[in-house]
Amino acid sequence: MSRIWKGLGLSVGALAVLLHAGSAHAQKKTLVVALNQDPDILDPTLARTYVGRIVFSQICEKLYEIDESLRISPQLAADMPTITDGGRTVTIKLRPGVKFNDGTPMTAEAVKFSLDRHRELKGSTRASELAPVEAVEVVDPLAVRLRLKAAFSPLLAQLTDRAGMPVSPAAVKKLGDKFGTAPVCVGPWQFAERVAQDRIVVERSAHYFDPSQARFDKIIFRIIPDDNVRLANLRSGDIDVMHQVSPTDATVIKREGKFELSNVTGLGYQGITINLRNKTGKQNPPGDLGTPLANDPRVREAFELSIDREALNQVAWDGLFTPGCTPIPPISVFFDKDRKCPGRDVARAKKLLAEAGLANGYAFEMVIVNNPRERRVGEVIQQMAREAGFSITLRPSEFASALKDDDDGKHQAFLIGWSGRVDPDGNVHQAQTCQGSLNQTHACDERIDALLNKAREVSDVTQRRTLYREAIDMFTARRNIIYVYHANYIVAFPKNLKGYKAVPDGLIRIKGTSWN
Repeated sequence: MSRIWKGLGLSVGALAVLLHAGSAHAQKKTLVVALNQDPDILDPTLARTYVGRIVFSQICEKLYEIDESLRISPQLAADMPTITDGGRTVTIKLRPGVKFNDGTPMTAEAVKFSLDRHRELKGSTRASELAPVEAVEVVDPLAVRLRLKAAFSPLLAQLTDRAGMPVSPAAVKKLGDKFGTAPVCVGPWQFAERVAQDRIVVERSAHYFDPSQARFDKIIFRIIPDDNVRLANLRSGDIDVMHQVSPTDATVIKREGKFELSNVTGLGYQGITINLRNKTGKQNPPGDLGTPLANDPRVREAFELSIDREALNQVAWDGLFTPGCTPIPPISVFFDKDRKCPGRDVARAKKLLAEAGLANGYAFEMVIVNNPRERRVGEVIQQMAREAGFSITLRPSEFASALKDDDDGKHQAFLIGWSGRVDPDGNVHQAQTCQGSLNQTHACDERIDALLNKAREVSDVTQRRTLYREAIDMFTARRNIIYVYHANYIVAFPKNLKGYKAVPDGLIRIKGTSWN
């Protein structure tokens, strides 16, 4: 054998080096993924962070899944749903032989338990997503029937995310309100360990119905907020997958030629949420904050007019993101191509402030998540707004803490995004309806509610697009959320990691990937 390799100009020693280098990753049974934020609670019913959805992708599968082209297909369901009774009855058959990661069977009873928990648990952020569901019934051991108050066109899309994640009833009953500290669902991997602000560890499940799809014994999610530190860890080999690569780093990484880059336009948005009437917490009645920013729409309009979305994209993102002024991204079939975003108009902004009795300017605090990306965006907005007469104090905050403070009504303004959903209802309804579970601003207009509820009932794309256009005209004018841009999801990983697929929801899906 050695003579063959020597004939090719390779010594036995050189061959050994090559074999070792080629097999180093193949022998590595642990994959390390770097996240830029620490997720909130790992309970599908209560969770609300985007990075949490990445962890759930490995340990909590859903009734339905989406692919790179945004097509919906069964995951834990056995088939697409049967819809009858004018859209008010939805029957879902379940995949047979599925077990939760504690070994208990995923039956129709378990799925009913989970859907009811999403609908009814106090504090559930899934409640609004499943609000049209009136009852969940067990048809047989492998089928459930959802009875709806009215036809609900976004239902299937909702079931491709956390609302469609079954949880183990046995684990819920055992752990109670501590379920999020040790979640048990169906997935190729199962929860093993969490150290706050440091790491989340998941291990290969012994109970997953398709074990060949889990080719790593363990996945470690390391929490590394700093872009530069994540990049240094990627180059050193201390991490394998870098999530949320900044556009400036992407340019450098591509030039180096050592890593693959996955780049996909996201379904969500980045915006500035402005508290209007949340005085003592979103679960409590609204109250008067007594500030011009909250009470005077002219001040909020002046603030928006101080922002140049195109310039922000160039300065903060090397022009690689997409400026936008609505919650619906351009990759959606519901995107309004005729809508023009307001341009920057400092003179008009100053005039509006003067009309609001603030000719000498106005000062307020804006909370930003404490990482370099958000600081950069916050600082650009701060500088732009200063020219119009605003004095903005930026307050960096740890992500989960910032979300809690937002719920509790402690923010004036919050630079925060939404990761996005396949159906626009998932980007709009929870945040913009009076009782929406993510309406931290306490903005409320029953006319907007009527439009968004109607959009849930009809299935015709053209009709729904018209309804969203009308609703967006109204809530972008009240500016409880000022939409700024749509982000791209850029992920870097070694060239010999094969099978990775980029889906526009931006989630990292490890299932099916392996070292080549």
